[in-house]
Amino acid sequence: MIDRHSSVFVAGHKGLVGSAIIRKLESEGFSKLRVVERRDLDLRDQSAVDAWFEVEKPKYVFLVAGTVGGILANSTRPAEFIYDNLMIHGTVVHASHRVGVEKLIYLGSSCIYPREAHQPIAESSLLTGPLEPTNESYALAKIAGIKLCEGYRRQYGDDFISAMPTNLYGPGDNFDELNGHVLPSLMRRFHEAKEKHQGTVEVWGSGKAKREFLHVDDLADACLFLMDNYSDLEHINVGTGVDHSIKDLAESIRDLIYPEAEIVFDTSKPDGMPRKVLDVSKLTALGWQSKIELPEGLLRTYEWFCSARKRGETRE
Repeated sequence: MIDRHSSVFVAGHKGLVGSAIIRKLESEGFSKLRVVERRDLDLRDQSAVDAWFEVEKPKYVFLVAGTVGGILANSTRPAEFIYDNLMIHGTVVHASHRVGVEKLIYLGSSCIYPREAHQPIAESSLLTGPLEPTNESYALAKIAGIKLCEGYRRQYGDDFISAMPTNLYGPGDNFDELNGHVLPSLMRRFHEAKEKHQGTVEVWGSGKAKREFLHVDDLADACLFLMDNYSDLEHINVGTGVDHSIKDLAESIRDLIYPEAEIVFDTSKPDGMPRKVLDVSKLTALGWQSKIELPEGLLRTYEWFCSARKRGETRE
């Protein structure tokens, strides 16, 4: 178990995952949380990151910073996605090694796995086939992050671990219709359709693709569990083990927000991977399972969205 009274750096504390990890650590009594604003430290700058680590000398690191987005953002900004993420992962991992960080957890993404991977996707599926083209740059950067942690463990004995979460959602998500992920984007579309009394809501793709969704508070709980209980070379999947079609997801969000709306699928838009659900048996065997069911998670997320929007605090 990691020391609750030692210095902990959460890289990416303003994002969906980072803010959830901060909430979790505070609730667990961590007393020396360290964060830094983007304007004060460019995590892509190795010399600046090294200097910050030399001063702060955190004992533990949660590496959850990065450039993220949905299918459109990934396909139109590939250079940004691969450069930003490669640099951020590299600088923080190397600086952590230099100052002797006791333990680091790096968060990847389930998009690291091949497009046609056997379902549910086991950790051993990594690098066994071609990636999904719509998010290849992001996936390659995330794979490099995994191998970086593996390399520092192999060469230097650093206790750096990697976790691969499935599709995330929850408070603090990006609700941008074009650059956000599917769940928050749909939530915003139905909300605005209700406000404007529109009869139909467009959903990209055929609706047949299947995805797994994990509430970000569950992920934060899993990250702390892994920091306390896991130390191994291989990355580990984090998810629910249950998938839902985009059609079912859209209908659930519609029924929650605007039951009168008719859903129209735009089949000219890509579906992405046909199905993506993780094999979470390795994590389950360690003693962790997700707690927040999708209906409860959708309700909590929508309540947060409505409240945050009134305060002007949503990303959209």
